[in-house]
Amino acid sequence: MSEVFDAAEIEAARVLFARPCDFLMGAAKIDQLPPPDLPEVAFAGRSNVGKSSLINALVGRHGLARSSSEPGRTREVNFFLLDERLRLADLPGYGFAKAPRGEARRFQNLARDYLRGRPNLRRVYLLIDARHGLKGSDAEALDALDRAAVSYQIVLTKADKLKPAAVGAGAVAAAAAVARRPAAFPRTAAVSAVTGEGLPELRAEIAAAAFG
Repeated sequence: MSEVFDAAEIEAARVLFARPCDFLMGAAKIDQLPPPDLPEVAFAGRSNVGKSSLINALVGRHGLARSSSEPGRTREVNFFLLDERLRLADLPGYGFAKAPRGEARRFQNLARDYLRGRPNLRRVYLLIDARHGLKGSDAEALDALDRAAVSYQIVLTKADKLKPAAVGAGAVAAAAAVARRPAAFPRTAAVSAVTGEGLPELRAEIAAAAFG
């Protein structure tokens, strides 16, 4: 059981994420975003880090957010509506993207514009592959989040690929790397979309950020 959240909070988050969740829309331009009338949380990370897989696992819907073996396929900000109360935003990946350079720059700039101008954005979950840790392009994303003054939390994905001790060490290292950054949330999560490891606690983190 989580040391941060009690059993009632974990259960309430489980019930929330068991509610209906549907694809709402994709926004290719900043003026296409839905009105900021509901709390939102966003998922960011390098291309192919597992954003779509994590969203699917959180809401228990295998095909809701489309994942691809081809990095850089998410070229819009994709919104999902959970229980008519909370929007989940899947941001375009950064780093390697299998797209022309100008096109890749366009949809990565879209993500930056979203972060800077979204008053209802409660938190960004910055996904990092647990096997590789923070990379140079992640540092650029951290800088952008700090400049935008958006609260963000590091989430290590694919934790099932490592032994627990290695995951724990990676979480400690990631927390230390962002400890002095002004917008960083102090806790680091480690999850697996395959085994479900860490998902109950992450659901509780999201619920607390959105409604707390």
